Amino acid sequence: MLSLATQRIFSLIAGLWVGGLLTIGFLVVPILFSSLGDRQVAGMVAANLFKSTAYISVLTSIILMLMANHFVRLGRSYYRVSRWILLGMLACAISAAFIIIPWMNSLRDQALYLGLSVRESTYAVLFSRLHGVSSAIYMLQAILGIALVWRATKNAD
Repeated sequence: MLSLATQRIFSLIAGLWVGGLLTIGFLVVPILFSSLGDRQVAGMVAANLFKSTAYISVLTSIILMLMANHFVRLGRSYYRVSRWILLGMLACAISAAFIIIPWMNSLRDQALYLGLSVRESTYAVLFSRLHGVSSAIYMLQAILGIALVWRATKNAD
């Protein structure tokens, strides 16, 4: 039988993870850009924060998905929807961590090699589009995360 403590651990991990996503994306990074005078430095710090967040998200979503799979195998079908939410969050994290962020970092590094900020380089348009895609993915992950926490804190009985 699935213990209440195990369900609470699932909820705790989900809550901390999603809280971190929301804090980094919607509080810390905007404060960075408004506080630092140099947008290039703020962007580089933000990129490192988002890269770390993406790696943590990959690991956390896998752990929570394994827990949800275990719950479903024990007969708790309530966690079936949570697995789909976690799969969506994992897809967001993988695309950010291993496609979008490295691509953006590469463009930024190429511009710096030329002695320019990425906004001044020929990569500016592509970087801007990738930034938009990255922001949309992050927003989707945050919305899925809120849905996950909402479900995780609901009484599943």
